[in-house]
Order: sequence, then structure tokens, then C-alpha cells
Amino acid sequence: MGNSGGRVVITGMGWITPLGDDVGAVWERLLKGDAAAGPVTRFPARTFLTNFAAEVRGFDLRTYLSDTRGHEDAHVNSLYALGAASRAWKQAGFGDLSRPGGAGRMGNPRRLGIYLGAGEGILDFDNYAEANIRGWDASRRAMDDGRWAQVAYARMERAREVEQEPQMAVSHLAEAFGARGPCFNCMTACAASTQAIGEAFEIISRGDADVMLAGGTHSMIHPLGMTGFIRLTAMSKRSDSPLTASRPFDSTRDGFVMGEGAGIVVLESLDHALARGARPLAEVAGYGSSADSYRITDIQPEGLGAVAAMAAALREAGIDPKKADSSGRPPVQYLSAHGTGTKENDSIETLAVKTLFGEQAKRVPFSSVKSMLGHLIQAAGAVELITCVQSILTGFVPPTINLHSPDPRCDLDYVPNVARDLRGSGGVETAMSNSFGFGGQNNTIVVKRFG
Repeated sequence: MGNSGGRVVITGMGWITPLGDDVGAVWERLLKGDAAAGPVTRFPARTFLTNFAAEVRGFDLRTYLSDTRGHEDAHVNSLYALGAASRAWKQAGFGDLSRPGGAGRMGNPRRLGIYLGAGEGILDFDNYAEANIRGWDASRRAMDDGRWAQVAYARMERAREVEQEPQMAVSHLAEAFGARGPCFNCMTACAASTQAIGEAFEIISRGDADVMLAGGTHSMIHPLGMTGFIRLTAMSKRSDSPLTASRPFDSTRDGFVMGEGAGIVVLESLDHALARGARPLAEVAGYGSSADSYRITDIQPEGLGAVAAMAAALREAGIDPKKADSSGRPPVQYLSAHGTGTKENDSIETLAVKTLFGEQAKRVPFSSVKSMLGHLIQAAGAVELITCVQSILTGFVPPTINLHSPDPRCDLDYVPNVARDLRGSGGVETAMSNSFGFGGQNNTIVVKRFG
């Protein structure tokens, strides 16, 4: 099947977030400024310097799949991906996997692909720690490899070990949806799911697939995940007030709040979508990607990589960032910020936006839903792209909450604390989503109203 000028549309969206799993209901909570953070319940974290996070509560795969066979040993990253993909698949009109006999399949499974930015599964920490402790030979101050292996062999389970591998979420989705086309997974940190959607868009544009399930899934709410970011001093330490701890662009920000979840979209060639009578939710207009080649945990201080990614996405979308649109509005009516709430990220992202948009920068509504959802790491970009589509569909822009003490270095329009209704000024025609990852990976996607 051909593709009209390589046009790609979004026909379905699903997410599993700390605020819920229904796109419409979670969107309403975001517009109200609801936050999800609270004490960690997943493991004993009381003594951790940061002992709170935005957790997904009450997840049950049977809500999303009537047939859960083959997924019994899946870790939460794969489970969240299955749940989000099931919702996106249903909205796209392919079938309802939550009902027995309701699972629709692609006519040609070789034309259905998957591209995820999926993080690793959760380490079997208790058994791993037990093997390390019992394998340690204090008299030699060295590990007794034989004893370690003996304990590990006795305690560890093969399925749990295999499910730690990051490609397993793709494997579970391929099995559940019968995908036999291009299948990939990338691990570019916090930029991963934006990269996955962007590259899935390119796969369809060049005619290598008709439909792609694309997005990301991740949970780092476990002892090693939390410890790593604590040691990097990247997470907020406001254990006395988790709900107000995530403060992107505020002068009192002290780091991000860990979140978890998944976001999946159904991308489809326009020809394929129209041929089966699907209703496009939005069109993917541009994708840009760049690398900083600077430091593994620091952003290039002038934001040059971020500027390059945003500029490439806007160029492909045919948008001049320094000019108002034909109606006199800013060139982009909503920009979903990476906006982690760390000192470095927020000020450098602001600088990059100002560099790219020039005088138009202060006119662009620019907010971070991480202030409410927490940072979903590899799932963040996909979830935030869904908020861009929701802005286009509804005409509302979500706020950045907990922004009460503006940082002089962060002087743009971050939609502080209260959602904004843009319907009276023409709504949101074009939106863009930024994702910037550790290691200097930068990805931006531009979406626009379909028509």
C-alpha cells in the first residue's frame, strides 16, 4: 500500500501513569494540577535520602488482556507496555484485547511493527543481594565465585532473569498483537520513547510498514534505580512534601521525582488509516534527533544539541521558529518541555528554546507535566507526546505546577500552576515535545492537527 507523500497519523493512544490509565480521565487530572507522588511502597525505602516517588497503583493485566498466557513472568515494564498498547489498539479501531474474542489483528502482520524505548526489567534484588552476601569470603576479602554461583543457582529463577532484558517488552507486545514487521528497542535514557516514536514515524514514511506500535515503558522504582539517581544528586529530597517536590523552572527546584509507567501510540500511514475508515487524532509532522557528545550526565551548557533536535523537527514540519503562523499566533502553540526540575536541565532547555525561537520564545506556552506525573524515564517522552495530542484535540494546555518562585534564568511562559484554555484564540494547531537524555541524546517530535 502506498503512502500519500509519506504522511503518518496517530490513530490510537494509551498510557499507564501514576495518575491513572484512561487518557481522558488522566488528562482532566493534569488540567486540574493533580500530582501523584507519595512514599515508596514498592520496597522498604524509609532510610533512602529520597524515599518517595510517583508509583502506578493497582495495575492488573487482566484489565487490558483477556488472555494473559505467556505474560505470567513479565516484569512491570512489559506489563505496563501491554496495558498501554491494548488501550491504544482499541482506540485505533483494531480490536479490544480486554474482551474474549475481541482481539483484532492486522490483515498482513508483516506490515505491523513495534518500536519501543523500553527500559530494563527490575533486578531480582533480594536474591541477588543474598548471593552476594553469602558469596563473600571475608577472610580473603574477595568473592568466592563458586559459592556465589551455588547460591544464585539455588535461589534465582530463569524467567525472572530473562525478563530483566530490555528487549522483553517488545517481545511481549509482538506476541500479544501478532506483529511480524520491523521490531526495535532503543535505550537512550530519558529520550528513548520520543526516539522510538520518531524512528517509527520514519519507518512508515519510507514505506517499510503500514502500522507501528511505538512508545516507551519503564520503572526504576527499585533499590538500585533509586540509589543510582540519589548518588547522582538528581532527585528531589523533599520527603516532607512529595506532592510539591517536583518544581520545574522554579528557583527552589532540587531535582526530579521518580515516576513509572508506559505510553504507546498507534502510528499509521495516512493511506492505510483512511482505507480502513480510521479517524486520525493528529498528524506527525516532524522529528529531529541529535547528540551532544559532551558528558554522560551533563547537557551541553549552551543547549546546542537541544537546538539542533528542535530545529530539525520544525524544519521537517515546515515551520519557521522565528515567525508567527498565518493567524499571528506563535509558530508552535504548545511546547511540552523535558522540564525535569533539575537546576541544569531547566535553565539549559530554556536557553535552547530562546536561541531557536528568538523573539517568539516568550509567546510559546511551554510546560512540564513531570511536575504532576513525575519523571517516567524512558516512558516520559511518549506520555508527554500524548499530552501534546490532547492539547490539539481539546484546545487546553496543561500547567507546570509548584511554580511559585520564578528563576531569573527561566523566564519563559511555563503556564504556571493553572491550565490554559486556548480555544478562544484558535486552539492548538501545532505542538512539539522535547526529550533530552543522559549521555546527550536529544529528540523532538512535532505534531499538528489533522486536516
